[in-house]
Amino acid sequence: MSGPVIAVDWGTSSFRAYRLDAQGGIAERRESAGGILRVRGGDFAAALQAEVGDWLAAAPDALVVMSGMIGSRQGWREVPYVACPAEPEEIAAGLERVDWGEGEAWIVPGLLDESRPGQPDVMRGEETQVLGALAALPNGGGLVCLPGTHSKWVRVESGVLQSFATYMTGEVFDLLQGHSILSRLMTKGAVAVDRWFLEGVAVGQGGGLLNRLFSARSRALTGNLPEDAVRSYLSGLLIGDELASAVPAAPTEVHLLGAPTLAALYEAALAKLGHSVVRLDADAVAVGLHGLAGHLDAAGRAP
Repeated sequence: MSGPVIAVDWGTSSFRAYRLDAQGGIAERRESAGGILRVRGGDFAAALQAEVGDWLAAAPDALVVMSGMIGSRQGWREVPYVACPAEPEEIAAGLERVDWGEGEAWIVPGLLDESRPGQPDVMRGEETQVLGALAALPNGGGLVCLPGTHSKWVRVESGVLQSFATYMTGEVFDLLQGHSILSRLMTKGAVAVDRWFLEGVAVGQGGGLLNRLFSARSRALTGNLPEDAVRSYLSGLLIGDELASAVPAAPTEVHLLGAPTLAALYEAALAKLGHSVVRLDADAVAVGLHGLAGHLDAAGRAP
């Protein structure tokens, strides 16, 4: 890169930004709850200016590269997906520019996986995190898990994002703990990596999730599960069901990329099932965005 980059990971509910030097080093980072759904009147230019305007004032030639839901139908501009398998160069070629009067900004396209007939899958933002983590994968390949509201499992081979699958585990957990009959049995507190969480992981391996979810209620009512353990048991059930589908039965190395608290739950669950885990840098998205900015520079910023 010939100059500084402002890397932005702009999701539905959160905003993360990194001020990068020409070599990609993180000079400064900031985070807020200013996700795309919180932007008043869809004025994303004003929102971006409010978040990083001081950085741009100090470096008016900085290149702004953004990934995540900012490129969705609800975002600044809907940028077409790139189909899997996708190489970094193909993703870079899909970048689209937005003019906003304060500088130069580009949006990353996101990915589309149509490998399962009748079940297309999409992602926005996670692909850039994986690109930033490629150097940490053995021979540029492996199985990468990005836990979250909608967990993503990405299969990478030789630096190419081959396929992926999405699991609504986090969203379903939030719905059940807030709006289901199970919520009436839950005491306050966070999910703990304890015997009840791990027991939930094991029970979740058996399939029939809709039936097994009710055990979080029936076991509590019969005294087989303490009420202060219902939340952890329920989390284990859902993550266990996810892993039963996403990970081969044979011992597998899984690369985890996500917030430390949530990654710790997945690491414990995977270890319970005999899999090995490698933690990836949670700031990998900054590396990925810097790499895409380099492709823009090489292409004269006119894909």
